[in-house]
Amino acid sequence: MAYDEGLAERIRELLVDQPDLSEKKMFGGLAFLVGGNMAVAASGQGGLLVRVDPDQTEELLASTAAFPMEMRGRSMKGWLRVDSTDVRTEQQLGAWVARGTSYAASLPPK
Repeated sequence: MAYDEGLAERIRELLVDQPDLSEKKMFGGLAFLVGGNMAVAASGQGGLLVRVDPDQTEELLASTAAFPMEMRGRSMKGWLRVDSTDVRTEQQLGAWVARGTSYAASLPPK
């Protein structure tokens, strides 16, 4: 499955003023990086992939509709998936994009 180009464009519009932003095809999707650190991606599996503080993973899983990102059958702390139905509005998408870019910007640049 290819990533949702409409979702990628919506993300791009939200990040137009983000300093040190780049895009890169990763994981079958289109990732948006801040300082070389992945923040969010239009996932090749559909929906949104969001990088968050690993210490907040459990709280976000319990309090939002996000679910764990799994790679090779293992959940990855600090990486969440959000279904496309949960980012339909700009407010919904904006909250996740802000969360991902904030965390990525807190990391040392690559």
